[in-house]
Amino acid sequence: METMQHEHNHTDTCFDCAEACERCVTALLEMGDEDSKGHDLTACIKLCRDCADICTLCGRLAARGSQFMQSYMQVCAEACEACAAECEKHADHVAHCKACAEACRKCAEECRSMAA
Repeated sequence: METMQHEHNHTDTCFDCAEACERCVTALLEMGDEDSKGHDLTACIKLCRDCADICTLCGRLAARGSQFMQSYMQVCAEACEACAAECEKHADHVAHCKACAEACRKCAEECRSMAA
């Protein structure tokens, strides 16, 4: 049986971003009031959930070479940028937000360049 060499590609970047968003949401939901340092994390949770879903769909479309891939890459880039901006507000006190923002910025950059 022949095996394919797996290379890190845009599909992986989308799925990595979705995973970072999901981990961020989980961490935020498990965080106590003391840990949140008085920050309202509702917007962050909502954006992370949306971003994770959009990145997952974008990655799936990219994996199969869908004709709709470029359109979704533009939407994915916008969602990632919004999520990154929100997570960066909390990155100094929530490690998962920092990691999520970094993954989102990377995914947004790749999506923008591939959609062009």
